[in-house]
This record gives sequence, C-alpha cells and structure tokens, in this order.
Amino acid sequence: MIEDNIRVLRQAAMVTTDSNYKIEKTWCVIAGNADLVDEMAYKAILSNSTVKILFREHVVLKEGKLDKTFDFIMIYGNSIVINDFKNQTRQRGGAYVQILRKYLSDEPNVMVFVAPENVLKSTLSKIGKSRVPFKILQKAQTTSFINVDISNEVRLPNFIKSALKPFYNANEVVLTTVVVSVEKNEHVGKIQSIATSNKVFVIDFKDIVTEE
Repeated sequence: MIEDNIRVLRQAAMVTTDSNYKIEKTWCVIAGNADLVDEMAYKAILSNSTVKILFREHVVLKEGKLDKTFDFIMIYGNSIVINDFKNQTRQRGGAYVQILRKYLSDEPNVMVFVAPENVLKSTLSKIGKSRVPFKILQKAQTTSFINVDISNEVRLPNFIKSALKPFYNANEVVLTTVVVSVEKNEHVGKIQSIATSNKVFVIDFKDIVTEE
C-alpha cells in the first residue's frame, strides 16, 4: 500500500507542477466490512495531507436475533488521490461512490444513503410512494462480506454461537450506497425522516463543511 501511495502522490505532484493547474477536490464514501475500511483509513492517513477523513462510522443494525455490522468512511481531497481509493475499493469488493463538485452546482439537495440492500430498497419504495421527487445519481454495492452474528441478547453458550455463525454468514448481506438529489428543499426533512426511521444512514451535503 505504501508503494501505491507513493506512486499516486508522484502523479499528483507532476500534474500540479503547472502553476496554472488548479487542483480539483472531491468527496467519496467507501462502505464495506471493518477490514476494508481500516485499510482505506490507513491509506488516507498515509496520503501526505492530500486527502482527509471527514468521518468514519461503525454501524450495528439489530434485526430480530441478529446483528448486522458494517463500516463506512467519507474522505475529501485531491481528486487524483481519491480516484486511487476508487480502484482499490472496487478491487476488494467494497462499495464506492464519488460526489463530484458538479453535483453540488447542478443538482439540488445532494444526499448519500448507506444501508443493506433490502433496507434501502424498502426505503426508496416508501419515498416514491410519498410522491417526493428525487433521483439517483450514483449507486454502488459491496461484493465483499458484511458480518452477521447472533445478538448478545440471545442467551446461548458461546460455543453454540460460534458454531452457528458460519451458517448466518453464508448468506451474504449486500450493502448499498447511493447518491440522490431531492428536487425541492421542503422535501429534504421528509426524506431524512423516512430514511432514518428505516435505519438508513443519511449524509446531507448541507452539513458537510470542508476547508479549501
């Protein structure tokens, strides 16, 4: 990974030697299991301040007697370096979406949703039925494993839980990330309410502040 970072940073340095070149900055959201997001966070730390981590989340969703866990991270910075995050995330089966600056200038009320596919599908269906105009700008899904385990609230000996874990994890949970735009300002609150009540993590770009 260190060699990859050096290669990308050299590429960024060569491009920016032109005094007339303006570095474009962009955002990305990477979702997957903890190992993948740990690696992307480490990569961001090694990127010599060309990118920065805006936040990272570890999510535990309780569904009946099961806990579904996943991680995601939001990174901002040099678009050349950010593009390398895309390549490595996709190689490892993670979900990657990039929020381009043109979205913020051309699209109203940009938001990012992160949730398991079945949860997100149900949420988008409810939003559609509420007759709120919105559109999907990007969509990405994990092909890597998202952890499913028996809840600690279930009283079973640990050796039985360990024996059952491969059975639950054999059914892969697909994690989906989408970038959406909401047509009217007055509908943003309604969409957030529907999404969060269905356990969808929402990133509203009005709340994202970056230093230029």
